[in-house]
Amino acid sequence: MPAITRAAVLLAAVASLTIPTAAPAQAAEPGKTVERPLRSALKALHVKEEDRTGYQRTSFKHWVDADKDGCSTRNEVLLDEAVTAPERGAKCKLSGGRWYSAYDDQYVEGPSKIDIDHRVPLAEAWDSGAKGWTAAERQAYANDLGDERALIAVTAKSNRSKADKDPATWMPPADGNRCEYVSQWIAIKTRWKLAIDPSEEAALAENATRCPNVPVKAQLAR
Repeated sequence: MPAITRAAVLLAAVASLTIPTAAPAQAAEPGKTVERPLRSALKALHVKEEDRTGYQRTSFKHWVDADKDGCSTRNEVLLDEAVTAPERGAKCKLSGGRWYSAYDDQYVEGPSKIDIDHRVPLAEAWDSGAKGWTAAERQAYANDLGDERALIAVTAKSNRSKADKDPATWMPPADGNRCEYVSQWIAIKTRWKLAIDPSEEAALAENATRCPNVPVKAQLAR
């Protein structure tokens, strides 16, 4: 999907947000782009213990059709990430096509074998800050097409193996994807101002020492 379309989807997703009253110094932050080297970006994240009290997956309304083009967020990602484009039928029903799953370095034929993974899982987002968000903010997070790192097409097997785990308890089985995974995890946590817990910080730091100290750029969503 062209970048301009992704931007339009994000604008539609956040148009109805009710933003809590903020101090004047913070009011202009959404939309700001921050960029730091990988290890500095990790150090900039707030570290605190996580709390899953009250979490329900239904707290994050997802796979909406924010731009009203007939395709849900899931299908938007499938269309955008296809290596071989699928056929699009009535009501955006997809058939055929081919995808690459970076987590396990596999190619997959057909959309039914593909899951759309939230890079930072919904439960993890709840634990690290989203618990205090509005329902509209959680919906925007769950359908984030404004940053292509937020949602990724992967094999159902790898997605279900990951579940709601953070990097302290799960990393992609494909070694070649691990540095990308770490940098993109940090980018999404930065984008949404989500905290990390001590064990997550330790795992990210350990992995980051084995990765190039590449720039991590993120446009703040809130």
